[in-house]
Parts: sequence; C-alpha cells; structure tokens
Amino acid sequence: MADREKALSSEKVDYELLAAQMRALAEGVESEISNLANASALLFQTLSELNWAGFYLYQGGELRLGPFQGKAACTNIAIGKGVCGTAAQRDETVVVENVHQFPGHIACDGASNSEIVIPIHRNGALYGVLDIDSPLYGRFGAEEKEGLEMFVSALEEVLNGNGQQAGENGAVG
Repeated sequence: MADREKALSSEKVDYELLAAQMRALAEGVESEISNLANASALLFQTLSELNWAGFYLYQGGELRLGPFQGKAACTNIAIGKGVCGTAAQRDETVVVENVHQFPGHIACDGASNSEIVIPIHRNGALYGVLDIDSPLYGRFGAEEKEGLEMFVSALEEVLNGNGQQAGENGAVG
C-alpha cells in the first residue's frame, strides 16, 4: 500500500468534474463508439498510474473489446471469466489489489498489477464494463471505486439519453 500512497499522494481527482466533462464531451454526439473512445481517453489522461483504460461491450453472450487506451488487449472474454467477466456476471464493481492472486485472471498485459472493473447498463440491461488497469499494486481504493462508479453513471446517462439507434453495438436489452 505504500507504493499506492506515494504515487497518489499529490493526485486529487475531482470525479464530479470528470463526470461533467464526460457529459460535455458527449453533448450532441450520437455515436456510441465516439463517446466511449472519448471516455477512455479522458480517464487515461486524467488518472495517474494507469496502463489501460477502456471498455468491453456485451455482445453475442460475451464481452468484446471496445474503445480503449493502452496496449493491445484480449478481444473476447467469457462471462464469469477473469475480472471483467466476473464483474459482468455478478453485476457489481470488482476491485482487485493484486491481479496475480485473482482466480482465473486473464493476463492481457503482464505489467498490470491491479484492476477495477465496473458494469455499465443501458436501458436496465448489461451493456458492458469499464476496465481500468494499473502497474501499481492496490492502485484502486474506496475513493476511486466511488468516483469511477459516478463516472459510469454519467456514461450511462449518455448511453440512455442520446437517442442512438438500437443495435449499433449489439447491447442486450
């Protein structure tokens, strides 16, 4: 935990501002992919000590790679597998201090040591997950969990309210 505290001691993220920025970036934008791409870029440039920030979208009964920032990633993840699949199956945020100790962890990037995954809903159904990885152990605590859940709520507002055409990304409903 000392690494996390040292690395984040000067970082104070305003998650309300981050959520407002997400809403502003999406204003008038009908493309879900464009909004997700901007969301991943916003998170990657705002939060320190990340090596991956992006989305897996629920399509065809599994999670499929969506817009992201970071190294190349796994393209398909089964529901219930790895941190992303577990968060989707449980329909709850999963915070992992040490991914190497998580049963069934899928190692897309060997530099990742901690992870947070938050389910995203559209019209009440699973849409996908926000996945964020860090090279630091224990990078994500209660403050990040609460703040990123707030960010996902803003993203859900965008997905539920921009009037995108149904089926653009295959979300289940």
